[in-house]
Amino acid sequence: MQFPAPIDGFLQRLLPAWVDRSILAKATCFAAIGCMNAAIHVAVFSVGYYLAGFPIVVANVIAWCVAVTNSYVMNSLFTFAKESGRRLSVKAHLTFALTQMAGLVVNTVTIYVVVWLIPAALAKALGIDPVLIGVIVAIGAAFVVDFSLSHLIVFRRRDGHPRTEIPGEPPRAAR
Repeated sequence: MQFPAPIDGFLQRLLPAWVDRSILAKATCFAAIGCMNAAIHVAVFSVGYYLAGFPIVVANVIAWCVAVTNSYVMNSLFTFAKESGRRLSVKAHLTFALTQMAGLVVNTVTIYVVVWLIPAALAKALGIDPVLIGVIVAIGAAFVVDFSLSHLIVFRRRDGHPRTEIPGEPPRAAR
């Protein structure tokens, strides 16, 4: 099966990236930041919904925006420090937010697919909650999408553009 050139190029970069050991270290850092952002999301949502009385959707969107902004800052400064030069930009932040929306869609679709795949009678017989199973599977699926898009689109090394030095670290030749 032949994919269009942009998709084929993306897939050609995706598979080797997940095998590289430095990518594993980045994925671990990305996951740790993701755990922190989940806590931020829950806290902001709780304040908006329970204390401020916002509707669920409004509280969730605000919480998502705060968590994604924190995620962009933390990943720019730590996970993808070499690629970003530890510099923040509005363009990169918006691109990051858009890629995270893809993860949100994958997360939501995965929950519905898992719930659809686990019949209610089987779930009751096994004593499992299909929605909870869906959420757990969805977190993994969204992580793969979010990290891959962050690594390959938002913070990727651009051809012809050398990576910038990270402030406070010795130049590359001295490392």
